[in-house]
Amino acid sequence: MTNDDTVLVIGGSSGMGLALARRCLADGARVVIAGRSAARLAAASEQLARTLPAGGGTDDRFAAIVADIGDRAQLGRLFEETGKLSHLVVTAADLPYGPVGTLTEDDMMRAVKSKVTGPLQAAQLAAQRISGPGSITFTSGIAAYRPIPGGALGAIVNGAIESMVRALALELAPVRVNAVSPGWVDTPVWDRIAKPDAKRARFTDMAARLPGRRLCQAEDIANAICFLISDSFVTGTVLHAEGAQLLV
Repeated sequence: MTNDDTVLVIGGSSGMGLALARRCLADGARVVIAGRSAARLAAASEQLARTLPAGGGTDDRFAAIVADIGDRAQLGRLFEETGKLSHLVVTAADLPYGPVGTLTEDDMMRAVKSKVTGPLQAAQLAAQRISGPGSITFTSGIAAYRPIPGGALGAIVNGAIESMVRALALELAPVRVNAVSPGWVDTPVWDRIAKPDAKRARFTDMAARLPGRRLCQAEDIANAICFLISDSFVTGTVLHAEGAQLLV
C-alpha cells in the first residue's frame, strides 16, 4: 500500500473494519470509513486520528461518511464523496439471529441487504471508480460452512457472497475480487449475540480447541485483508482466516 492508495471501508466504524482502517493508515494510505451510525463513526474517527503523526491533520488522510450499505442512494453519495479509489473493503453486516421459525421478512431483508445486494451494488459503484490494479474485498464467515442453530441467515448470506466473489472476479477484471472468511472474532457484534458470561464461556471453550489456543482478534482479519489487497495475483478467492476452526 502506498500514499497514492485510497481505501474505502464500509463497516469501518468498529470491529474488523476499524482494525483494517487503522492498519491502512499506518501503511500510508488515505482511508475513508463508512457506516450507519454517526456516533460510532465519530468515536472511530477519534481513535484513528490518534494513529496519525502529530500535527499531520486528518483532512487529506482520513474521512468518515455516514452511509447505510442497504440504501442505494446513500451508497451513491458515499462513492461520489470518496471519488477515485484503489480498494473497496466491505465488513458491514446486519444479521438477525433466532430460530428459523421466528424470522420475519424484515429480518431476512436486513441480512440480504447488508451482505448480498448491498455489497453487489457497492461493487458496481466501486468498479467504475477504481484506478490501477485495485481490488474489492468482502467478508464471509465460518457460518457458511458450519452453521449453528439460530444462525441460518448468516449461513445463507455468507454462502451467497462467496459465490458472488467468483462471479465478480471474472466480470469486473482486472479489478480483483476476493473475500476473507473469519471464524469467531472477538468484536462488539458478540455483545448483541450473547450475554457477557455466556460469551466468555464460549470464547474460552473455542480458544482451547483451536490449534493456536487463542481466539481471533480483529487485527488478525485486518492482516488477512491487507494480504488480499496487496497481492496483485490473487482473485476469485475466499481466504479462510479462522485458525483451523473448520477442523475442530
